Amino acid sequence: MDLPPDATLVARLRDGDEAAFALMLDAWSTGMLRLARTFVATHESAAEIVQETWIAVLQGIDGFEGRSSLKTWVYRILVNTAKRHGARERRTIPWSSLVGEDEGPTVDPSRFHTAGPYEGHWREFPHAWPSPEQETLAGETRRQVAAALERLPERQRAVIALRDVEGYSSDEVCAILEISAANQRVLLHRARAFVRAALEGYFATAGEETRT
Repeated sequence: MDLPPDATLVARLRDGDEAAFALMLDAWSTGMLRLARTFVATHESAAEIVQETWIAVLQGIDGFEGRSSLKTWVYRILVNTAKRHGARERRTIPWSSLVGEDEGPTVDPSRFHTAGPYEGHWREFPHAWPSPEQETLAGETRRQVAAALERLPERQRAVIALRDVEGYSSDEVCAILEISAANQRVLLHRARAFVRAALEGYFATAGEETRT
């Protein structure tokens, strides 16, 4: 959905234009709900986060200074709201204190040769993924991806949701999550590696069941 330029939207929101607000709701709420869901355990909690975000947007629109796009500003409010909900819900440490998820190998080192002429090469090649024509696996594959995303650390889950599900650029993700470009690359790489490993295991099992 094409929206008016930010300056026009902001002016209309400040004037209390309900039609402008409805345009934003229609255009952004679905993606906001998906992102909020990466921080909390239930759809209901995610919906509450989105509702609180929109209230905060209306209350804070007079303070919008245009240093980022309007959408980035809205999503940043969403992320901050979602982090507060997630911390309360799971009684975990704050986002800024999370460590460890950016460290260590992304693939089990035992899968590679460690010496000899083939050092660094696969001991056994990963199982082949099914071709796009195998549509009977499509629904189950989506479920496997969703399950893998649920098991990711919070920051990795947020980054991969924004990049690979919502289609945001790396710069936009850095602005929304307030992380460095290097950190964004590491989080995305690790998230993708984890999801691929989960799918590889599923496809290997599916292939064995097909052959038996």
